[in-house]
Order: sequence, then C-alpha cells, then structure tokens
Amino acid sequence: MFRKEKIGGWGNYPVEECFVYRPEKLSDLKELVEWQDDTYKISRGNGRSYGDTALNGGHSLLLLSKFNRFLSFDAERGILECEGGTMLEEIIEFFLPKGYFLPVTPGTKYVTLGGAIANDVHGKNHHKAGCLSEHILDLKLLTASGEILTCSREQNADLFWATVGGIGLTGIILSARMKLIQVSSTTIDVNYLKATNLEEAFELFRHHDHLYDYSVAWIDCLATGDSLGRSVLMLGNHSPSSETTSNFLPIKRKRKWKVPIDMPSSLLNPLTIKGFNHFYYHSFKDGSHKTIDYDSYFYPLDSILNWNRLYGKKGFIQYQVVFPEETSFAGLTEMLKKLSQSKRPSFLAVLKSFGMENKGLLSFPFKGHTLALDFPVKDQTIFPFLKEMDELVLRYNGRIYLAKDSVLHPDTFKAMYPKLEQFKKIKKEVDPKGIFSSSMSRRLGITGDCQ
Repeated sequence: MFRKEKIGGWGNYPVEECFVYRPEKLSDLKELVEWQDDTYKISRGNGRSYGDTALNGGHSLLLLSKFNRFLSFDAERGILECEGGTMLEEIIEFFLPKGYFLPVTPGTKYVTLGGAIANDVHGKNHHKAGCLSEHILDLKLLTASGEILTCSREQNADLFWATVGGIGLTGIILSARMKLIQVSSTTIDVNYLKATNLEEAFELFRHHDHLYDYSVAWIDCLATGDSLGRSVLMLGNHSPSSETTSNFLPIKRKRKWKVPIDMPSSLLNPLTIKGFNHFYYHSFKDGSHKTIDYDSYFYPLDSILNWNRLYGKKGFIQYQVVFPEETSFAGLTEMLKKLSQSKRPSFLAVLKSFGMENKGLLSFPFKGHTLALDFPVKDQTIFPFLKEMDELVLRYNGRIYLAKDSVLHPDTFKAMYPKLEQFKKIKKEVDPKGIFSSSMSRRLGITGDCQ
C-alpha cells in the first residue's frame, strides 16, 4: 500500500525518506487520513514546490496524481470545477483552444491546482489580478476528521483564507471552482524595455504596469556600480485577435528538451553566469516588440523538462523575497550589492511588481517588489549566507515565499508572517490532533513534533 522513498522538492534540497502513498479514489484517501498510525500526513501534487513544503521526513506523503478529473464547466461564465490533482497543463491543453486561459499562473504549468491554491501562487499579473485565490470561487476540503467542507468567502470563510497559502496544513483540497478568463488568441504581444540600472527598472515598472496585464524583468545580479540591477522588462498582453477564423485556437507544439544527467555544480559559476548575462542583456533591442506563443512567455523553463538537474546532485535553493513599496528600492539595492560582493550570482534572477495583499493568512505577496534567485548547494557555506540574507530582508520589512523555502528559521518566519497565530488557531480548530504536518511546518514551528 505504501513504499519508502527518498524524495525531494524541485530544488532537490533537502531529500528525505517518506512513506509514500498513492490513493486511487476518495474512499482510499479518507481511510488514509482517518488511519491513526501515529504518523503525520501531508498531501503532494506534482512536487514542484522547491523545498520541503510537500515533504514529510519519516512520515506519510499522500500523492494526489489520480485526482485529476474535470468535474464541470460553465461556458457562459467560464467557471471550471476540477479535482485538486489536476495539473495546470491539463487545464490549458483542454481549454485554451476553446478560448479560455488561467486567470493567474506561476512560472510553470506543471503544478496541480490543489498545490497552486495551497501556495496561493502569483504570476506576472499580480499587479492587476492578484493571487490565484482571488479567482477561486470555492473549494472542497477533506479535513482531519474525514469531513468534507465547502470553503469560500461566504462559507467557512476563516478556513478558506487559512487554506489558500496554508501549505496543505488545514486539510486536502479535493476540488475547486475557478473562473477562467476569455482570450482570443494563444499568443502574447510583448514589448521589451531595457533598464540600465535598478532605479530605471523601477521607473519603467511604475510608468508601464497599468498599460500591461503582465510584467516581469530579467535582472543581472552580477552588474555593479552605475549598472547595478540592469534589467530587461518584458511587458505583455494577450494578442487581441485569433490566428484563425475558426472557433478553435491552435496551440503551437514546442519541442521538449531533457538534461540527461545531474550536471557538475561547478558549471554555474561567476564566470559562466557573467558571460551569459552579458549575452542575454545585449540580445534585446530596447523598445522592440514581438508576438510570441504563450508557452515562451509564461513558461520558458518548461521547455527543459528537468532543468533542475543543471544545479547538480546537491540541488539548489530558490530564494524569493518581497519588499514593501516604501523599502523596495533600498532593500533590493543592498541585496544586489551583497550578491555581487559575495560572488554567489544567481543564474536566474527575476523581478516583478506586486499589487495589494489579500486576506490569506500565510499568503506571500503584498504591495511592493519581489525578486527570485537560485543558489546551488555546493557546500555548507551557503547556509550562513542565506541567514544573512534573511536578516537583510527583515531589516527592510520583507518576507520570504514558503513555496520556495527550505532553510528559514522559525523566529524569522514568525516575524515575517504576522497572521501566524491566527492561522494556528484555525488549524487547531479543524485539526485538533495535528494530523496534517510536513517537514516545513515542523521546521518553522507551525506544527509540533510527533508525540
């Protein structure tokens, strides 16, 4: 019924031995939840959270890949109901040709809807559309008692706002109703603007965000001096008309690549990254315009199915921070200087602007700017460095994204998430025995150790 398996998140750090179950149907899942076996349980979708969010070292991991059915669709209102194990890719493949797209999407489509809700994912349109939870009408939650509760803004509202962003700790998201958006093409019209430094990048976001549904910037974290934070902004809107006169929108099929082996961790070093950054920055013409397929804009890394192997066997840590609007420029300036001086460049560095905070108790975004970075785990020196980064983030009243985290200290986490006690109170009410617990929740002190 189960197997012991060493398993990690997408960053392959940490890797832990878990008892892995793959229930086939709802009755099996309920039986596993209600089974009093003195182990903690947490659900797992497609394993694309980076750290230990969906790990449960020494305890039970419930894989939901079999729970991926479409349940209903209201074409007039664009409302889809599907099971929590449905991948975003499956939704896009079926509904985009019919003229519907996700209202919010993270940088990969290989995540499940339940996982996306549990991490309250955001996308390149947060400044306009907010997190995914803004577009979830309601969800069905399997609780620790085996009861299935409907949660929405009107029904079990406290539990709804604890569940979105609640990293699976309130129960298992069985299904959800989500409002899709209507589009008339499968392409994105993109304008590329080059910023010579961070100050100019902020100005470009400020002047253009209201004109575009989507905005994101690649940032050169090795640039210094007057070029500190030089960037390429990619501002996009759905193309206004279809590529076809029929009612069917064709999806361009792209070739997928694979990394055949775990690459040497030394491959990504200051020299190779500096060379790549120089080439990438100068490959764009300022003010240029392109119409590209949705995959290339939203999911550029999905074309390499196992790109995480580029970081080597020891894995990597993705570090995503948000600074509030009033401290964003100063906080990011200090962070970029620290990165450059440390000789720990990030191969991928992405900057976005965020809109308003929602009511999710553990949701990540608030109004300001967010930077996502990747750090290979080459040796133990990365951990004190990341602790220094956390201290920097705290000084500027920032916050770390739990979907990416694997090293945050519980005191730092508590300082960053002021609604934590409110979350724990609701969790205690719905899960009094603390059945739902993960490696992350125990590391951060959200849940206790097994008795």
